[in-house]
Amino acid sequence: MTGSLPHQAGPPDEPAPGGEDRRHMIRRRSLTLLIIVLLIGIPAGYLVISANQSRDSGREKEAKYAATGMTRGWPSKLQRRIYEVPVPLPAKKMAYYETNNWKTSRLYVQFETSEAGLDAFLAGLGVDRDALKKDKIAISDRAQRVTGWDFGRSGPWWGLVNEQPNPAPTQDVMVNMKNPDYPMVYVVSRTVP
Repeated sequence: MTGSLPHQAGPPDEPAPGGEDRRHMIRRRSLTLLIIVLLIGIPAGYLVISANQSRDSGREKEAKYAATGMTRGWPSKLQRRIYEVPVPLPAKKMAYYETNNWKTSRLYVQFETSEAGLDAFLAGLGVDRDALKKDKIAISDRAQRVTGWDFGRSGPWWGLVNEQPNPAPTQDVMVNMKNPDYPMVYVVSRTVP
């Protein structure tokens, strides 16, 4: 048998708690509504923004991989590292194109640079200007068709083939020295996966 505990009454001089006045009720409800909006609205807004960014990123990647020719802009750092194409600064008129198949992967890059930039680029390949040979067409006809390059046009042209043992890439380089202060460089770097 359980007994009930006696209930102790409050002091007689304290007033009984009264009802909530209208102003307090409105303030409490407004605060509750604000908390609900913040708890639901902020994550929902974040999801919408994130979804839009993801969709935009997918469109950019789709355009990049659907390209069938030279694309204006810089190849990614990863591409430059894999294909060992040390694009110097300053470089402008930059364009690139990458092809991959089961046999060979290629990165085609073109850019205009300064005399010092050309020297830095060649040093990055592990060669110097002496490796360039006048009127040597180092880039194949096939590569010229793929990129739209034409080395029969205005020159003078200087070329070199930087062969390296696998798995390191081999670079075919052409340099247009029509303006020796701002040479135009064309590179095909190929690697066997």
